[in-house]
Amino acid sequence: MTEHLLGSVGLPADMLWTDEFNWSTVIRSTEYALTGALIVDVGQRLAGRPITLAGSADGGWVTRATVDALRVLASALPGQYVLTLADGRSFNVVFAPEDALTADPVVDFSDPGVDAWYVVTVKLIEV
Repeated sequence: MTEHLLGSVGLPADMLWTDEFNWSTVIRSTEYALTGALIVDVGQRLAGRPITLAGSADGGWVTRATVDALRVLASALPGQYVLTLADGRSFNVVFAPEDALTADPVVDFSDPGVDAWYVVTVKLIEV
């Protein structure tokens, strides 16, 4: 596969998964009992992994038409999609609740066309 695919929207393969290794499946919490003993609770996270795909000034650009298509996906209900990465891995995802999509023009135009280039960051959560 030469691109990432979010639902029906193709994204450049050189958009990087910036937080791929910043999440652990193991969650731990500690507290002290009234006796002073340390209690450690350990569990396994089943969902909630962040997946942030980001372009940069050097690549991973998308057209304004793609930004519009992503905005439609982010606004749809229930809003759960399959993300297939260029390497073949697939994840069931939803858009993050805050700052799910940011897009900055590569070159500022007063009236950009659908083929104008944007640097995009897409924040998703695995469900």
